[in-house]
Amino acid sequence: MLRIQMGQSARYCDGISRRSFVQLGVAGMASAGLSDVLRAAGSANPDRKDRSAILIWLDGGPSHLDLYDMKPDAPAEYRGIWQPVRTNVPGIEITELFPKQAKVADKFSIVRSLYHDTGDHFAGGHRMLTTKDMGVSGAATAGKFPSLGSVIAQQLGPRHRSMPAYAAVPVASSIGLVPGYFGGNWLGGQYDPFQTGGDPNSANFKIDNLNMHAGLTLERLQYRRTLVSDLDRLSRTVDASGQFVVRDRFDEDAYDFITGDRARKAFDLSTEDEKLRDRYGRHSWGQSTLLARRLVEAGTRFVTVHYGGWDHHWDLKSGMENYLPQVDSAVSALFEDLDQRGMLESTMVILCGEFSRTPRMNDGGNGGPPLSKGTPGRDHWGAAMFCLLGGGGIKGGTIVGSTDSNGTRPVTRAVRPEHIHATIYKALGIDPALQLLDHRGRPTAMLEDPTPIGELLV
Repeated sequence: MLRIQMGQSARYCDGISRRSFVQLGVAGMASAGLSDVLRAAGSANPDRKDRSAILIWLDGGPSHLDLYDMKPDAPAEYRGIWQPVRTNVPGIEITELFPKQAKVADKFSIVRSLYHDTGDHFAGGHRMLTTKDMGVSGAATAGKFPSLGSVIAQQLGPRHRSMPAYAAVPVASSIGLVPGYFGGNWLGGQYDPFQTGGDPNSANFKIDNLNMHAGLTLERLQYRRTLVSDLDRLSRTVDASGQFVVRDRFDEDAYDFITGDRARKAFDLSTEDEKLRDRYGRHSWGQSTLLARRLVEAGTRFVTVHYGGWDHHWDLKSGMENYLPQVDSAVSALFEDLDQRGMLESTMVILCGEFSRTPRMNDGGNGGPPLSKGTPGRDHWGAAMFCLLGGGGIKGGTIVGSTDSNGTRPVTRAVRPEHIHATIYKALGIDPALQLLDHRGRPTAMLEDPTPIGELLV
């Protein structure tokens, strides 16, 4: 079993610092598990649409008023520090710190009326990534339902057999928990994402998860493969169920993943055009986003990209002026790149976090003197949020819903997380009314309300 330390996560406002690990089994040839991950793809819906998705996860909760739902006419303590800028779609404005996205706004849409009414990081993360409440909170953080990516992996599998159906760059982290609410939960660990680890912006970036155990050479791996094949031929004389044929197929997929060139080429960013890498941004977020595109192009069905550190209770100005230009370069380059490669129609992009921030800014003191922590910040807010979606069956240049004049609550077309999930499922060819069998074999509705946002679907 590979056990890879993912490093120390940033502290959240609850004061807990979490150390995260990822484990991956390698196909039973090295230890156990990867063929099970690939076998999970065997339940793929034959009527599926050949689309993929990239979820950019803003872990910690970004403010809607400072990104995609500006309120320039609100009182100063609500409207914040920055002004809106016009986009290439008449009537749509976003923050002035997103000038590059403003030029490609026709390629994405923004839901401005999303809400789930919790300001708890863990409850919000669980609701956004699974749609479920189920009592998850800071006092009970364990995941209770399979994630969006896990369901997609189970239902659709990869677009190419030698790639993982579900991947995370560089880590699947929700509020410091790995894989946290990105995991398969009772669907099984085979539906957890394959995590790349490392920093894709590093000059020596490599995927440790593709390395075999010490002492396990390709020759020994081939020997084990041959031995398993010989034993299977013996077993077929007493097995008429066809299960061994199915096992062969998924063991072959696992073997291809470990030893083949497709995954290794996809993970090798050094082969990418230098000018394109510059457009995405020479930072971890930019290069992680580029790697996500490469994985989708190679055949991965669902990729999540982790952008962490959005818990800005104070010094919002410094935080946003650092983070937002990085988001701007990565997201705008992704839409342009997908479009130029002819992949935009088949690749959905989703951008969101677990909740938003309070419309009214605080005094920047965090309990101390005003401004003692820098500029004012914003606290937790789940009553009004945003979600950006584009490509992969989603219309561009559309605004869904609106909030009131101070951005406190939706006033038109209120949307909940299950409607976002239903829209994603529908665009990918999964029935939003699907029922999943839980660990006791009981059918469980995947979504409480399986109604997609119809005006977003192509």
